[in-house]
Formats: sequence, C-alpha cells, structure tokens
Amino acid sequence: MNKGNILMVFMLAWMTVGAACGLMRQNEEDTSVRHDYREVTLSLRHTQIKETSQTRLRVLADVVNQTMRENKGVTITMEGIDEKINRDTKLKQEMAAGNPPDIFEVFGGADLKLYVKADRMLDLTPILEELGLTDQFASLAEFTINGKVYGIPYGGYSEGIFYNKKIFAELGLGIPQTWDELMAAAERLKAAGYVPFAMAAKDAWVTGMMWNTIMERYVGIEAFNKLVTGETKWTDPAFIQGFEAYREIASRDYFPSGSLGIADHALGSQLIRGQAAMVFTGTWDVNQFSGPNAGALNGHIGFFTFPSIPGGMGDQRSINASYSNGFGFSSTLSGEQVEIVKAFIANFFNEKVQKRALMEDKLLPSMKLSDLTGVDPLMNEVLTVMSEASSSWPAFDAIVQPTVTAEIGVGLQELIGDLNTPENVAANIQAVQEKANAAQMNATGLITLPEKGRQ
Repeated sequence: MNKGNILMVFMLAWMTVGAACGLMRQNEEDTSVRHDYREVTLSLRHTQIKETSQTRLRVLADVVNQTMRENKGVTITMEGIDEKINRDTKLKQEMAAGNPPDIFEVFGGADLKLYVKADRMLDLTPILEELGLTDQFASLAEFTINGKVYGIPYGGYSEGIFYNKKIFAELGLGIPQTWDELMAAAERLKAAGYVPFAMAAKDAWVTGMMWNTIMERYVGIEAFNKLVTGETKWTDPAFIQGFEAYREIASRDYFPSGSLGIADHALGSQLIRGQAAMVFTGTWDVNQFSGPNAGALNGHIGFFTFPSIPGGMGDQRSINASYSNGFGFSSTLSGEQVEIVKAFIANFFNEKVQKRALMEDKLLPSMKLSDLTGVDPLMNEVLTVMSEASSSWPAFDAIVQPTVTAEIGVGLQELIGDLNTPENVAANIQAVQEKANAAQMNATGLITLPEKGRQ
C-alpha cells in the first residue's frame, strides 16, 4: 500500500458490499452449529491490559466465550501482557525457542517476515478462502508474504494531530497547512502559556510517530523502503533534514519539560487535561478523546493531518495509515486446534463484531463494512481526513528491521534531550541498518531462530 490512494481504501470500507453482507450472515449462521471435542486447549496472548483497552478486551473475550460455547470440550486460555514487552522481548524469545502461544497478537511487516522465515506462522490463506474472507479486508498487505497470508489485522489505524478546538478558537488559530504555519501556531501557543505538543518520550516508540511523518515529508516512503536494500542511507541529506526538523521542535521547547520521564499512558491525557494544545498520535487514542473519557473537551477535539513541508520529496498530502496490528497463529497447531482457529476467525472477523468495535472502541475496521451509521463525530472527522489524503503508507517499524527501530528510538530521545546531533544520530542508525541488512542477506535473521522441529 506504499502508493495506494487512501481514498480508494476507505471508499471500499464505506461502500455497500452486498455480497459481503450475505457472506457475513452466512458465517454467523455457520457458527451456530455446535461441535463436540474430547479435549482441545489453546492459549491466546493479547495486549489489551490498559484501562483504555478494556472495551477492546471485552469484545475479544466475548468472541472467545462464543467460540468455546459453540465447541464443547474446547478451552481457550487468555493471557494479557504489555504490548512493548510482548513485541520486543517475550514473543521474540518464544519464537526463537519454537514455543509461541497458539494465538497471539503480532505486528505485520518486518516483525512478521522474521517469524515466517523461521516457519513459526500458520499459513492462513486456505482458511480465509474456506471462510470466504479473502477479499473482505481493506488491506492484508502487511500480513502477506510471497502471496500467502500469515496474520489478520483486527483493526486499522491512522496517525495525525489531534487538537483542542477551544484553545485554537481562543487564539484565533486555523489548521496549519505548511510547516511554517505549524511552527508559527506552536509559537503562539507557547507564548499564551500552553504546551504546543504533548510528548511522552520515556517510551521510545512514542517519539517515532510525529518524526515518522516529518521524515516521510522530506524523503518519501520509497526512501524508507530502500533503506533495507542499501539504496538509500540514513545519512543522506534529506534524512538529515528530517532529523534537524524534529530537533527544531524539541529545541524550541514545544514539547513539555521533562518529557523524557513521561510514560506513554500520559500522552493523550496531556491533551485532555488542557496541558497541551496538540498531540500527534494514532486513532487508538480516539476512545479517550471523545465521549465521557474526554470530560469537558468532549466534542471539542479535532483532527488534522500533518501539514506539508515545502521542498520535501515525499507526498505532502499523504497520511500514515495502515493495518499493522493483528492476530497470528502458531504453525505447530494440531488439526483439531486449526478447526477451532477457523471458528475463532469466523466469530471475530464479521460485520457484527467489526461494527461493534468501531462503535464501542472507536477502532477503525479492518474489514469492508456496509453500515457505518452512528459513527462517533470525532471518528467521522478522522475518516473524512483520511479520505481526503492523496496516499497512505505504513509506519517505519513495519519496514525497517527491529534492531533499527530500537536505535531510532534511542536517537530521537537523544535529540529531545539535546544529547546528540542529527548527523551523529543518523550515523548511529545507519551503522545498525548496515548490520541488519547484512544479516538479512546472509539469511541469518535478526534473532536466532532454529528451524522448526530442531529445538
């Protein structure tokens, strides 16, 4: 979806899909059939442990319970774990040892490629075909490798700037259309006593969101793709400009003081409490920006895409939007376990559950829905902005290798803390990139994953 038009993707989601409706109804009818098993157990790993994730967890738990009710003798045990620990540590260790959970949350892109290479992932292509779901998703690109599907996104996301409409109106600010207008607005906000941009830099992944779009504006998404082949380098002039622009925001004190000590869970709350006028984050935070969670700001938070950077080589009207978070399944499942996986997929990936997640959790649906009535106003604003974007692209951590992602986080924290220069940060990341590329070319992988059956 590197150059795909975001309008095309979301028009598919908005349009009436008559055939899909019939398919979804048929799937729901099929799941009403009861099956008896002597004893089948599956483990399910999820990351919905935060207070703001409880709605999403309830949706998942309901699907799990339904699957067990419909299949006598089946037990699915759920385990919750912190997303960062799961992605960066625990799941990698389990993949290396050859004992991942039976069902687990996984990121598409670079993470998935590594696990598929080690033969740890169940090929879902025939299952999706059997259930009639192959063409019912907005995009399976990040979970498709060599023409086969190894994971299913449970929702989509988009990243952009959420802002306090009251503060903007108070200062007479419009939505910035260019980098200079954004910096001028930030200066006005700072002078009025507001923090222009919320930031929670203790968790490195947060620092990468706005930086990712700034960098795309400067270099274009193809330059990111070419990093893993060596055709472009982090030390190229355009990449250096992206790092310099990010440092400019930090050096002008447009982030809150002490942001390097603020954890990620406090990012959105800075906007809700009126401490920050803007926050660059993803649609996963819409749930706390609307309804009762938003308190006095309910209905007064808006969304706009990052403005253009004149002279940049990227698509200046593009948006970071994709389908990266999903479920994967172990390749070592027994035949009976695979049958339960089919039931789980049919129960989770249908119009009823996807619409429920959209309405209750403000989660962008990963499937094409025929009914989008009653959508939350802020979510509707997000969808409108997304439909007006000229193209979309996945986040950098779905493109570059995990070790590179880790080094980027360190470098951005150093820029925020004024502990390093853009040139040195770029050089450090490039050194890690070259090692990762060499390991990839040598087919050794980024972590040691013994071949299946030899652990």
